[in-house]
Amino acid sequence: MKILDLYILKKFLGTFFFVVLLLVSIVSVIDYTEKNDDFLEHQLEGAQILSYYVNFIPYVASLITPITVFIAVVFVTSKLAGNTEIIAILSSGISFRRMLLPYMIGAMFIAAVSFLLNGWVIPNANKERIAFEIKYVKSPFYYDERNIHMKISPQAYAYMESYNNNADVGYRFTLEKIEGNQMLEKISARRIEWDSTTSKWRLKQWKRHTFDGMQESIDSGNEMDTTLNIHPKDFGSTYGMYETLTLSELNRHISLLRERGANDIPLYQVEKYIRYMSPFTAIILTFIGVIMSARKSRGGSGFQIAMGFGIAFLFIIFFIFARSIAEANTMNPIVAVWIPNIIFSFIGLALYKFVPR
Repeated sequence: MKILDLYILKKFLGTFFFVVLLLVSIVSVIDYTEKNDDFLEHQLEGAQILSYYVNFIPYVASLITPITVFIAVVFVTSKLAGNTEIIAILSSGISFRRMLLPYMIGAMFIAAVSFLLNGWVIPNANKERIAFEIKYVKSPFYYDERNIHMKISPQAYAYMESYNNNADVGYRFTLEKIEGNQMLEKISARRIEWDSTTSKWRLKQWKRHTFDGMQESIDSGNEMDTTLNIHPKDFGSTYGMYETLTLSELNRHISLLRERGANDIPLYQVEKYIRYMSPFTAIILTFIGVIMSARKSRGGSGFQIAMGFGIAFLFIIFFIFARSIAEANTMNPIVAVWIPNIIFSFIGLALYKFVPR
């Protein structure tokens, strides 16, 4: 790399980390102000609160990375243009396309680090953050769904009329084992309780029907312990759960939800696709930011910076709209998630072709 490349790259990355630090600090102060009453109510110690924000800060930093990249690019480039440095660069025979190189290197570095953090590191930090919020910030969770149907294995289907997540007790339980079009076994129980000591379910007042062709045998009892591919956590709060799963865990969870015929699969699919989409967002916004702010303005760099914030705000609107469409399952989630990147890619190409630089 040339000295010029290192100069631009250093300014770009330095400004990016400064903007991230600034915005994260502001968000953290606002968040602390909002949650302070909850901290006082539960008489939390400083170490507990500090531990929460150690996990909260990376989450916020990751969330705002694409926008902070864009803001940093606009700020740095407009300053270079205002100091006539870009004019000097282009006058020395370096093309505008060549000048983009250090910006693209910086954007790809940020995108790669962001992908690794979002895929594996931050979800593990979110496990502790979400658990903290559920315990100390959110209202107590009550599982209120009724007539619960689950496919727990290729041949086994479970049903419960209702479930009490505080006592880990299900009511009017039925387990059916079916092969092809033939039922092999049906177990019903008035109650099903989780035994934490043995990590098994205990059926109360159960009855079992076993079918062998046209023959049927029936047995019953007061209690029976059994192992099922169901756990109390399946009936717990799903608040922020998609944020706590690494990419590999997301894939496994989506497969499990498909097997059970769940309705909230799009929520986890969208999260997965966004983690692949976000790195490209940083690169696209970097490209747009350089083009928009590379021209020297008589009014100084204030206008370019303001316009940069405007485009960042516009992107956020598109992103929220696209995510809502994807989660509502009214459009293919992959297509919906990529709508902002596709639109802003065309905007970037149009700016590159028509905007004077």
